[in-house]
Amino acid sequence: MSAAIEFDTHRFVKRLMEGGFTETQAEILADEQVALLNANLATKEDFARLAASVEKQGQETQSSIEALRQETQSGIDALRQETKAGIDALRQDTRAEIARVEAGIETLRQETKADIARVEAGIDALRQETKAGIDALRQETKAEIARIEGRMEAIKSELLKWLFGALIAQSGLLITFLKLG
Repeated sequence: MSAAIEFDTHRFVKRLMEGGFTETQAEILADEQVALLNANLATKEDFARLAASVEKQGQETQSSIEALRQETQSGIDALRQETKAGIDALRQDTRAEIARVEAGIETLRQETKADIARVEAGIDALRQETKAGIDALRQETKAEIARIEGRMEAIKSELLKWLFGALIAQSGLLITFLKLG
């Protein structure tokens, strides 16, 4: 019998014999009972070993969890730094792009302003040319009107001469017809 388990074999044998077992039968049964108890029952030492093993596994698990937590935190920190660096780079790129776009807009504004000035100068030149052309046409028209008026006066004078001559001729004919008649 194991020292860890207290089993009173003498009392067990005595009770079996009182129940009708022979002494040999009772002793064999008591030995088997002790063997069975020793094989299947846990002792305090077994529980202590199990508790130590569980404690060790718990500590190992806790260490693994802590290592994993630190590794995860390191990964998160690294990712956070990479993200921050990426955002900073993107911010700088965006600012540079905005500056390029603004410079392009300013260049276009200056070019447009110069184009507008050229167009306005062209319009002014065309206006001056048109005004000069209108003035020249006006002068030509006045000269033509004066020439036509002069020609009309000449025609009028010629017409009056012819009319006066025709009137005299008709008067002479009329007088001749009256004398003859």
